[in-house]
Amino acid sequence: MDKIIEIKNLTVKFGSFTAVDDISFSVGKGEIFGFLGANGAGKTTAIRAICGLINTNSGTISIGGRILGTDITWLKKRIGYMSQKSTLYQDLTARENILFSASLYNMDKKEALIRMKELFEYVQFDGDENEIVKNLSGGTKQTVSLCACLLHNPDIIFLDEPTAGISPVSRVSFWNLIKKLAQEGKTVFVTTHYMEEAEYCFRIALMQFGKIIVLDSPQNIKRKTKCDNLDDAFVEIMNS
Repeated sequence: MDKIIEIKNLTVKFGSFTAVDDISFSVGKGEIFGFLGANGAGKTTAIRAICGLINTNSGTISIGGRILGTDITWLKKRIGYMSQKSTLYQDLTARENILFSASLYNMDKKEALIRMKELFEYVQFDGDENEIVKNLSGGTKQTVSLCACLLHNPDIIFLDEPTAGISPVSRVSFWNLIKKLAQEGKTVFVTTHYMEEAEYCFRIALMQFGKIIVLDSPQNIKRKTKCDNLDDAFVEIMNS
């Protein structure tokens, strides 16, 4: 699998606190890569560093063979980022939110509306695009957020706990979309607290106190720990 993300000895500190501690890993093109760990383990900080949203203290970040530096204009075209907290404006309609996101990518309105229609068909959006967001269900809001993330057709998609707080049925639908994106060659970098979701990942990096303590496929992790499920496997790893 061709590497599209390469991280070497990445460290991020906030004052005397080390949030990300000398981590190294790579992600392949078309891979669903899972980042797991308890709150405060460093997952979101690492993602924000990879997306060029925060400064790093040391290490290198390479996206598609290009080293991330101070100029990240090129990076914005390649990645889509869906944060933990909804970035949708609750008093705007789904359509208005999409058009606002499009303006951030300098897309003209006609182009944006065509792309919105394509994406709504892609995610099988069953809501009313003219309904204000605060009236939409949690799962529908997340699909709108995903569409906003995909507007500029990025080849790397970062999803930070995308299914938190939505129903089990919506979670299954959302993961079907994630698998569909990967099948089409998109690289999906995802964090989750749901172990049954982690089973869908090609590989998982488990973080604890800013470090990666295991990086392997779900199947290998369970085999090596002699556990039937990832919940038990991770308890075994963290207590070892």
